[in-house]
Amino acid sequence: MRRFSILLLAAVALVACSRQPAPPQGRWIGNYESPAVMVEAWLEILPGGTVRVSAPDLTDIGSPTDEERAVMHARLASQLSDDWNDVVPRKFDFDGRVFRKPGGFAPQMEWNPETRQMKVVFYFGMQRSLRIVMHPVKDFSEDPWGAAPQTAEPE
Repeated sequence: MRRFSILLLAAVALVACSRQPAPPQGRWIGNYESPAVMVEAWLEILPGGTVRVSAPDLTDIGSPTDEERAVMHARLASQLSDDWNDVVPRKFDFDGRVFRKPGGFAPQMEWNPETRQMKVVFYFGMQRSLRIVMHPVKDFSEDPWGAAPQTAEPE
């Protein structure tokens, strides 16, 4: 019985020390627009697994004219580009599919290794969360609204 207990403890220690899956590296962009919200997002996962993400948004945008919509898009794109160098890389817990804040419960990003699809989860106060499908890019674009098709999935 004692030998079994030692083996069991050794197995538990090996599992606990086993290497966590490495997050995918790269850059992604995504955007979303509805009468309630407009979001533009850049995501970068660095070689060490740290994450840089920025997602300025506008809420309660209503039904803007095409001209007003273009101004809002430009405002978000400018804010994203201007602020990107100040985005501090952060560490997230990653289980091979879901990124969470360290020790946290709520998903922040979701990765599907089979389809290689990344989603960023947005939480807007008491509203339902929104999963925005991100699109891989080599470099971030000055016109993110034209660089990636809009795709989102409400929770």
